[in-house]
Amino acid sequence: MLQDTIKAQLKGYLANLAHPVVLEASLDDSAPSREMHELLHEVAALSDKVQVSEQGVATRRPSFVIRRADATGQGMAGVTFAAIPMGHEFTSFVLALLQVAGHAPKFSDDVIAQIRALPGKYAFETYVALSCQNCPDVVQALNAMSVLNPNIHNTTIDGALFQDEVAARNIMSVPQVYLNGEPFETGRADVEQILAKLDADAPRRAAERLKDIAPFDMLIIGGGPAGASAAIYAARKGLRTGIVVERFGGQVMDTDGIENFISVKETDGPKLSAALEAHVRQYDVDVISSQRASELFPAAQPGGLHGVALESGAILHARTVILATGAHWRHLGVPGEEEYRNRGVAYCPHCDGPFYKGKRVAVAGGGNSGVEAAIDLAGIVAHVTLLQRGSHLKADKVLQDKLYSMPNVTVLTEALTTRIEGNGKNVTGLTYRGGDGADHHLDLEGVFVQIGLLPNTGWLKGTVRLTDFGEIVVNDHGATSIPGIFAAGDATTTPYKQIVIAIGDGAKAALSAFDYLIRVPATGEKHAAVLETAAK
Repeated sequence: MLQDTIKAQLKGYLANLAHPVVLEASLDDSAPSREMHELLHEVAALSDKVQVSEQGVATRRPSFVIRRADATGQGMAGVTFAAIPMGHEFTSFVLALLQVAGHAPKFSDDVIAQIRALPGKYAFETYVALSCQNCPDVVQALNAMSVLNPNIHNTTIDGALFQDEVAARNIMSVPQVYLNGEPFETGRADVEQILAKLDADAPRRAAERLKDIAPFDMLIIGGGPAGASAAIYAARKGLRTGIVVERFGGQVMDTDGIENFISVKETDGPKLSAALEAHVRQYDVDVISSQRASELFPAAQPGGLHGVALESGAILHARTVILATGAHWRHLGVPGEEEYRNRGVAYCPHCDGPFYKGKRVAVAGGGNSGVEAAIDLAGIVAHVTLLQRGSHLKADKVLQDKLYSMPNVTVLTEALTTRIEGNGKNVTGLTYRGGDGADHHLDLEGVFVQIGLLPNTGWLKGTVRLTDFGEIVVNDHGATSIPGIFAAGDATTTPYKQIVIAIGDGAKAALSAFDYLIRVPATGEKHAAVLETAAK
């Protein structure tokens, strides 16, 4: 099952196991059980510190628990895979092996203490697809929490193996997390976001920790390619640098294959995002994680301190600010879209496509992302209808050629989606207005929305100058309409929203901000509105 190169790499990792572990499997006579048996025994053959037991008593079969060989009691068996953890989840499996065997998760001391202090018992069930690039973040966070706190247990469930459960719980998107039998979280989440939901006092404590933080020379808002690049360039200039990140990578985390990042022949979004974060953390950068900016207070005069309020209640100050907030998927904004979100309306074909196997779906959007989605889905579903509101597709010719070669794809141009319909439980169809001005109906079970991006700039209205589309207006130095505030990446008017362009944009903005710092004397003055807000 495992290729020789993978075995060699895995053997090296397993040499670092601090304690022996047991893979305790619950199997039956099915083909997936035989596949799991083969995988577990292949792994065990690579290390004398890994044993396989097939005496498991779990009702989900196939499944296996990872536990320490010297464990006593259920508290030492918090990590379960009701999945054959290949694809994107293979890394989750390897990390779980190492962590159960004694390697501490790479969390901050504060996060570890917070996990260990959680009261009560937490039984998580995390539904995934092995093709989902968003799922490993959630799986790895919950598995690590299970290792740190004996009252936490996480079971990772491959929806393809347990389709009856998926149908019973009406799961049509992943990752989907249940806690103690009730829905808990949908979509990507890191450990700090999970803790914020479990620990109601976490936001207040986060704000308290940031209350007395000293002003920065340069504060970057956003941890995507532009923000990471700006942080590295600022730190290399010896500036006191801070970066506020909701999640490193930003929109890149939702990107599957990346083949146009110069010098890297092929990678994917999660790998590139992890590399960006690792690079930033090599420098003296104050990373303020799992935080979102909510308000900007420009300095009263050049050289003064700008203020940035966070949703947690904290307020940060800096002589210069770089806005690199990126963008998010644009919604159709039609009746039925929000009602059936995650119940037939989806935005990630790589993550959620497997749940539509053999079904009829539509893709809204004729650009590169829409055509790529239709191509991917055509290999899984019964039929794809692509709807483009304009008179022609906007995707690259090579993608269009591939799309038109697929027998189970229909392309409709001058087709404007006006309504998504359902039966109260799931999507059953959509209505579109054709070029003839008449309304037409399609019977289908899923709609994938791929109509481009919107900048994450709603919180900036009334401060820096924005276009009618919400993009931050910048000049050729990345400067905004306010002295000392710069912007970079997909949130700006810079044309062509590409990773490589965003990285260059971030570097340019940081260099421009540095030039501003050495030319404008510091006053240390804070905006009066910042003081008033802080007083509240």
